[in-house]
Amino acid sequence: MSHAATLDDIFKLFQETRQMFRESEEKSAREWQEIRRQTLETDRLMKETDRKMQETDRKMQETDRKMQETDRIVKEVSRQIGQLGGRWGEFVEGLVAPACETLFAERGIPVHAVTRRMKAKHPDGRLMEIDILVENTDEIMLVEVKSELKESDVRDHLNRLAQFKEFFPYFEGKRIMGAVAGIVVEENVARFASNQGLFVIAQSGDCVHLVNGEGFTPCTW
Repeated sequence: MSHAATLDDIFKLFQETRQMFRESEEKSAREWQEIRRQTLETDRLMKETDRKMQETDRKMQETDRKMQETDRIVKEVSRQIGQLGGRWGEFVEGLVAPACETLFAERGIPVHAVTRRMKAKHPDGRLMEIDILVENTDEIMLVEVKSELKESDVRDHLNRLAQFKEFFPYFEGKRIMGAVAGIVVEENVARFASNQGLFVIAQSGDCVHLVNGEGFTPCTW
């Protein structure tokens, strides 16, 4: 037989239902607080990430600026070194050219004229430049000048001597001789040049001198 619900039963059921709603609200509130906390934390992390990205971008821009400045400095230094190299070459030529008259006269080669930086262009387009050209009535001396003379410079000068009359045909009737000069001339380079029949001029204190021995006989072209 069914049991009729009493007022106490109804009140008890109401209390239980109310408790269930309270617990559900508390759970929802906790879940909402957790969602809100996670949302705030996500927002904080996103702001921190954005700040770090901006800082990284700033550092990259600063690095790029420094690299551009370094590149500018390197180019400027290279330009100045190039200018210095050119002036140094002119200085060495200025030291050798005035000494040629005395040096070659002592070896029985009279000097009537000394010319610096002679240039010529061959009909086929090739170019030739002579650092110092020393001449008299019968002879021409081609002098190649380097701050540091190397064996490759000697070989280049030998080729220049062999082709000289192609570029300067009006010297056809003269004997051509060669000389190389340098502030720094290693002994093996001087020996190689002398063995090829070239005069070798090197620095000695504040002046220059001929390295070749007294018995040296120059080659002619």
